[in-house]
Amino acid sequence: MKPNSSIEEWQLTRLAGSLGAEVHGVSLAQAGVREISEIKRLLNEHMVLFFPGQHLTVNEHVAFGEHFGVLEGHPNLTNATVHPKLFELAASTGGIADEWHTDLTCQKEPALMSILKMVKCPLSGGDTMWTNLCAAFDALSPPMQEMLTGLTALHDAQPHGHPERMAVHPVVRIHPETEAQALYVNEHFTRRIVEMSAPESEVLLRFLTQWVQNPRFTVRYHWTEGTIGMWDNRCTQHYVLNDFSQERVIQRVTVTGDRPEGEKARWAPWTQNPSISAMSRHDRQLFDYFGTPNAENET
Repeated sequence: MKPNSSIEEWQLTRLAGSLGAEVHGVSLAQAGVREISEIKRLLNEHMVLFFPGQHLTVNEHVAFGEHFGVLEGHPNLTNATVHPKLFELAASTGGIADEWHTDLTCQKEPALMSILKMVKCPLSGGDTMWTNLCAAFDALSPPMQEMLTGLTALHDAQPHGHPERMAVHPVVRIHPETEAQALYVNEHFTRRIVEMSAPESEVLLRFLTQWVQNPRFTVRYHWTEGTIGMWDNRCTQHYVLNDFSQERVIQRVTVTGDRPEGEKARWAPWTQNPSISAMSRHDRQLFDYFGTPNAENET
């Protein structure tokens, strides 16, 4: 990659109406304070950025990620053989994230940002889609918005074999930098609306997780080898299209996040409902998480 152009000479192309932009004219391996500041600004504006033709080495990839915060390993993956702060996923060994999700919402402090390098990609297929969770929330009716801002949801790592790893987050998260409201539930990690009965939660979560997949909130990106993609996990979800047969290998670093903030829940957890019946078996996970009637004060 040739030396950096001035920021004024960068070429930025918006990729969709809702989110996503591709940036040319910057060498991420040589990015300094001014370039990093501009990338942060662009990320707040576009939510997901792509930098084709970077071909960063592993050490350059890690160093670039550290400009944005402390890097963390993946709690459910143990293949960080290339570098302790980077993990690799190959499609041939099951590394296809073909379910809509925000990274690691099963943790109390989910990932802030993910930075991916496309190492090897198929000639066709294997695109990734992102959705704008702020646009998804803004497009809901005012009555639905009003209800959702008073709710929380239970997330767990069941898809990775660890249902005991749980966290409760606001259904509507407030972005700490832009102050935008984001619809913070996903089909991969979110299990239950805490304040609702199991049947009510099932209906609402089905609607919300399908709602964020509406094409008008999304961008679809076709990868080329050496491209760096980075996205803000506080306001997006993503999904890999499993429509390819050739190998697809990615390397990724993850920036440690913070605790999601939103409006305080306006109702008690459903586990405080005094009525116990056969239907209470559907509440077992909530009881496992909250334990005692006062445990919600700890979340």
